[in-house]
Amino acid sequence: MLKRPQYIAIVLVVLLALALLGQSERVTSRIRLAVGGLFLPLFGVANSAQALVDRGTASILPRAELLRQMDELQLENRRLRLQGIQWEEAARENARLREALLLPRQVPWRLRMARVVGRDPANWWKNVRINLGSRDGITNNMPVIAAEGLVGRVSETGYTHSSVVLLGDPACRVSVLVEETRDHGVIAPSDAGAVDNTIVDLKFLSRNSILKPGQRVVTSGLGNLFPKGIVVGQIADARSVQFGLYTEARVSLAARLNTLEEVWVIAQ
Repeated sequence: MLKRPQYIAIVLVVLLALALLGQSERVTSRIRLAVGGLFLPLFGVANSAQALVDRGTASILPRAELLRQMDELQLENRRLRLQGIQWEEAARENARLREALLLPRQVPWRLRMARVVGRDPANWWKNVRINLGSRDGITNNMPVIAAEGLVGRVSETGYTHSSVVLLGDPACRVSVLVEETRDHGVIAPSDAGAVDNTIVDLKFLSRNSILKPGQRVVTSGLGNLFPKGIVVGQIADARSVQFGLYTEARVSLAARLNTLEEVWVIAQ
């Protein structure tokens, strides 16, 4: 048996239905939209939950794939450990040979970061000023590098600032070698240096030098001015000169000299 409140509810529902039937189509549509809007948040939550479940299911890798990746990582870890052991042994062997040959140990560079604060208007592309000077321990001829490679050397030291002459200037010649062939030469200004400060010439090479584009050029350490191994650039091209008596090459510099903002001075 239905109770009195239930009868009342049924009567109210019937009366509401009759009232809706008597309304215009416009009013009926608005009522349906209002009622549907009450349930939209629930539908949105359900859809979001389903999407989250779908993404989570898609991101879960099969067990076999996880095991395969774990095996690869373990193999890579063992390989790196073996390489570490080899490098340690190579370092010990290098130390023994240096001691036997009475060769000096390579001392880590002591770097001082400096900011480029100006350029010489009379020599805009070949000279910059940095905010370190003698009060900071800077002296003439200290090498200056950027993250990409060699920049130049300190040419004049003041108390708070210093001038740096850049690669490509006649006052900044550098003894270098080609890593792959071990050919030695000297970096000198390029004929195109006036319009292109990204290129320098590599001179005094043997006529038997066989150079190819892309070979890396680094400082040789000869002359005790620039430490050995600083990247200078890459071979762009090579040519025979003086009727085949010598070989010259053009080198594309690694450091972008026209965009220098921070440099490092090597305090030897």
